[in-house]
Amino acid sequence: MTEIATRRESLSERTVAAARGRLSGGRRSPGAYLAFVGPAVVVSIAYIDPGNFATNIQAGAKYGYGLLWVVLLANLIAMLFQALSAKLGIVTGRNLAEMCRDQFPRPVVWAMWIVSEVAAMATDLAEFLGGAIGLSLLFSMPLLAGMVVTGVVTYGILMFERHGFRALELIIGSMVGIIALCYLIEIFIVPIDWGSAAFHTVVPQLADTEALLLAVGIIGATVMPHAVYLHSGLTQARTPVHNADERRMVLRFSNQEVVVALTLAGLVNMAMVMMASGAFHAGHPEVAEIQTAYHTLTPLLGIGAAGVFLLSLIASGISSSTVGTMAGQLIMQGFVGFRIPIWIRRLVTMIPAFVVVGLGADATNALVISQVVLSIALPLPMIALLIFTRRSDIMGQFANSRLTQIAALVGTAIVLLLNTFLILQTFDVPIPGLSAGN
Repeated sequence: MTEIATRRESLSERTVAAARGRLSGGRRSPGAYLAFVGPAVVVSIAYIDPGNFATNIQAGAKYGYGLLWVVLLANLIAMLFQALSAKLGIVTGRNLAEMCRDQFPRPVVWAMWIVSEVAAMATDLAEFLGGAIGLSLLFSMPLLAGMVVTGVVTYGILMFERHGFRALELIIGSMVGIIALCYLIEIFIVPIDWGSAAFHTVVPQLADTEALLLAVGIIGATVMPHAVYLHSGLTQARTPVHNADERRMVLRFSNQEVVVALTLAGLVNMAMVMMASGAFHAGHPEVAEIQTAYHTLTPLLGIGAAGVFLLSLIASGISSSTVGTMAGQLIMQGFVGFRIPIWIRRLVTMIPAFVVVGLGADATNALVISQVVLSIALPLPMIALLIFTRRSDIMGQFANSRLTQIAALVGTAIVLLLNTFLILQTFDVPIPGLSAGN
């Protein structure tokens, strides 16, 4: 018997076979539907990474439930643009970075690549530091030691990519489940004013310019450039399609997964803000650091609540750092056609985090600022997606409808407006309607 005949079919191959069976009219079993689940779950970890912990803790501690509407708005924008990114990959078989390289002038491509690399480093700073902070607090180890452990574990997870896409999807999906379970536990421990939370989820307000900075940070922590790039890469060749009807079916499954996965991520983000508000806003509004939040939670709500908080932070840091490295590799290869060994990519994006810690900078402030950098870099992939997905010469019959295009334009305008306010604030230009923060 030949080696090919005796070789066991890999998990990824079985997943593709199940998806193809469903597309060709096979059984409509839960397993067949689950074969399409994965890409949105993987990118959803970017929406509950340690940068979200930093911005959401500050938002909840200082402003209570006042910025929950920003979390909801950011999540709705994220759903739309992740769905567009997935659609680009499914319809064209190309990821967003590759499309930029094919369609834009060379100077524009190089500029976008440089900005994307800066954003990737800012992303990894937040994710890497978050996991390291969690490990250092949980095991009372130095922060640098926690960073080394985070780097090693992340690299180990990345090695599962050798076994196909499904292994990594299951690992990341498990991490998402752990984070969600942790915050489900937290909201039953922390006292929550559900009426006030519901009100501030739908009624916009910005108390002062510091609230504006946090709002931009929440946008940057939620709608992340590397996730927009990555989603198109995860879908571009995952499920082979043979005709327009099959492509339409895959798009429908993809959109459903985006809604479910990012709704879960959005609920986790809201739970973070509500936890910080319920635990800190009334008596400890000065809490602004992850380390302080942990040490304050222990006497307030017990070691159990603090331990659950750290477990979710570690899971978030390790899994999001893994996804960030995958995205960085895809961005580099897509824009400039250059691929480097994954361990080198992992090492390069770790350097800024070591520099920040080595210089003695405040880790949580570094996390928040990194999210603002991401928000400023975000319009580039958003605008590129708008351009490509509206063009019938690229998307054919799957080009954006007028309603989708208007919604995407509005989302992009909101991000640009918030960034403009942030730049005006940075240069001390008065912003009408906002008072200076205390």
